[in-house]
Amino acid sequence: MQLRPAYSYRNDPAVPAFADDHPVIVFDGECIFCSGWVNFVLRHDRKGRYRFITAQSPLGEALYKHYGLDSRNYETNVLIEDGIAYLKSEGSLRMAAGLGFPWTFAGVFRVLPRSIRDPLYELVARNRYRIAGRRDSCFVPTPEHRARFLA
Repeated sequence: MQLRPAYSYRNDPAVPAFADDHPVIVFDGECIFCSGWVNFVLRHDRKGRYRFITAQSPLGEALYKHYGLDSRNYETNVLIEDGIAYLKSEGSLRMAAGLGFPWTFAGVFRVLPRSIRDPLYELVARNRYRIAGRRDSCFVPTPEHRARFLA
């Protein structure tokens, strides 16, 4: 799903400049479920491919607004890869596939139509705080991973 042309955020004065030479994951830093996903990616991203931004940061909030997303109710992670934003199930499946073997097999689920995948994604997203809870403060990376977090 491409909501806007590739790298359109570079022309948006409300979006601060950021390093986009690697795929970037924008996530809800207060959501324990979402932070767990980021920890999973950090553990399995052996090539250090992904960079991360919390949705609560000024840059994360600007990106959510740029893509027409609710910047207070973060019901999707955003994967920005090659300047294109991928949301919901598409973004998550691409994130997983980008981790390399054996996670590349997650891409198989992309054969299912979004009309099936996205409602399942949305069900989990709407209930993520009930499923895993919420942090009182935003996710803080470990010192060894701090360089992979933007803003």
